[in-house]
Amino acid sequence: MTNEDPSAAAAVGGGGGRTPRQGSGGSPVGSTLSIVLAVIAVVAGFLILRSITDDGGSGGDAGGTSTGEPVTTEAITTTTFDVGNTTTTTTTTVPRVTEGATVVVGNGNSVGGSAGRMSKTLELVGYTMGEPVNASVKIDDTVVYYDATVTSAEAVALSVGIDMGCVDVLVVPTPPPTDSGTLGEANVLVVLGNNQVDMTIEELAEGCTVVVEAPAVSGSDEEIIAPSTTEG
Repeated sequence: MTNEDPSAAAAVGGGGGRTPRQGSGGSPVGSTLSIVLAVIAVVAGFLILRSITDDGGSGGDAGGTSTGEPVTTEAITTTTFDVGNTTTTTTTTVPRVTEGATVVVGNGNSVGGSAGRMSKTLELVGYTMGEPVNASVKIDDTVVYYDATVTSAEAVALSVGIDMGCVDVLVVPTPPPTDSGTLGEANVLVVLGNNQVDMTIEELAEGCTVVVEAPAVSGSDEEIIAPSTTEG
């Protein structure tokens, strides 16, 4: 038996306050909970900040990629204007006309199979090609002929002439310079000479200069006239 006063025992520990709850390790439960909540708040803040940063960065990539322009089938040429004693040279783009006429290549050189290979080369840049033939002449520089009775044949022939390195473009003679003496179903004839055998379009076009008619220059009495196509 003890004579201790229950009220005195209750007063031990700080004037009657309640004893704090403790966890299994002896530390106060309230302190542990505060630490856990603080950690959660820090993690949540970090995730929110990263989300905002990612959203802001994605907008920068949207305008960073550009789509290139499609490649066009056009011949790049150099145009020269002569005015008095002054020569002005500019680089321009001449549209390649490939539709409206069938092109046939005649072998006018000493290399077998060259007409067939050049037919493939011209076909790859868009021309409608007929079966290659043998020309009735042997030449060094290629000549392009066209049937003047077909309206669109001249434009196609001029484009072929530029692609072949600014070679001569003429009205086809009678009979055409082929072994058969005809063009068959073709409207344009390329007589392939020795100097253009097995060359690419890029190699053929190097140094090609097209002289075209230019508008009159103010203050000049000189008249600029483009060379006309020679009819044969």
